[in-house]
Amino acid sequence: MDVYANVEQRDLGGVANQVERIMSDVSPQLYKGSWMVLRGQVQTMRSSFIGLGFGILFAIVLVYLLMAVNFKSWVDPFIILWALPGALAGIVWMLFVTQTSFSVPSLMGTIMCIGVATSNSILLVTFANDERLGGNDSSAAALSAGFHEAKGDIVIAMDGDLQHAPEDIPALLAKIDEGFDIASGWRKHRVDNAILRRIPSRIANWMMAKASGVALRDFGTTFKAYRAEVLKDVHLYGELHRFIPALASFYGARIAEVPISNSLRTAGDSHYGLGRTFRVLFDIVTIRFLLRYLTRPMHFFGTLGLAGTTLGGGIMLYLGVNKILGQDIIAEHGPLMVLGGLLLLAGLIMFNTGFIGEMLMRTYFESQGRRIYAIREIRTRKPRGVAGTR
Repeated sequence: MDVYANVEQRDLGGVANQVERIMSDVSPQLYKGSWMVLRGQVQTMRSSFIGLGFGILFAIVLVYLLMAVNFKSWVDPFIILWALPGALAGIVWMLFVTQTSFSVPSLMGTIMCIGVATSNSILLVTFANDERLGGNDSSAAALSAGFHEAKGDIVIAMDGDLQHAPEDIPALLAKIDEGFDIASGWRKHRVDNAILRRIPSRIANWMMAKASGVALRDFGTTFKAYRAEVLKDVHLYGELHRFIPALASFYGARIAEVPISNSLRTAGDSHYGLGRTFRVLFDIVTIRFLLRYLTRPMHFFGTLGLAGTTLGGGIMLYLGVNKILGQDIIAEHGPLMVLGGLLLLAGLIMFNTGFIGEMLMRTYFESQGRRIYAIREIRTRKPRGVAGTR
């Protein structure tokens, strides 16, 4: 026996809950072998909300990972996402005060509200970090200051913990004399702990070499020799001092690797270990982006924007055709509609980010008179105002 019911001036979820309570009260009175089943739009609605719930959880995890890459920290994104419970509490309270049911339109408003709360939280955490840090990494700052003050044609950098032997300097200078711009030390026989230092370092160096395109086996050592003119185009920020050869390769620097000795530390404490693994991973992503897309950011963001707008536009076109054919796309394809809208919006945001990146890149190079190339040698120069001859 089928019993049909319709909804009038009430939300479907509330009516379904009331019907289920009636069914639970009547179920004990049924004959053996009889049962009651609730069918209709209720099943579609609940499956849609379950899909949306999983989609929101996936989106939160994805946003967390993206922010972890951006902030180079696992803690800052966690602090940022703590704004979400407060935003959700406010949303639930307003739905209760206005007697509004939880539907697809209210869900769209919820997503927008969460986005605003997350944006404000990001601004707050960014400002707090700027106030807390107020400067670069100490190693990068020391190297940058030393490079700026050095007056010679060749600059040698080495740590002050007595792990580097000055007897290896002639080997580095020999490579510079061979025509290389950077001679990088390679701790071929390391004396550090195998599990905590050597194995993670080998993995990190392999990833750095693949990301930067510079075939070095030891990016971590500070013991290197540089031609002074190469360092003029290298600016260190954050913890990118490990990637000086990779940054210099952007301007065509020629790099060689020289085996150096490695002894036990006799002074100071090491600031490197497994705890810095994630920071290194974030720096690798940064270097990969800078080396490939510094002068053409639209190629990166435009690709993401094209993928987002194509997928989102295709989904919205599909739903539009279904709407014309008479389907109730909100009831039958609610999650898909939300996904299509988000992809379309994300694609447009990526395009805008690419345009902003192009303008910032031009401002960066043109306002400071910086070049996207490096001149090694000028073989001949034609005097100004003198006509050339063949």
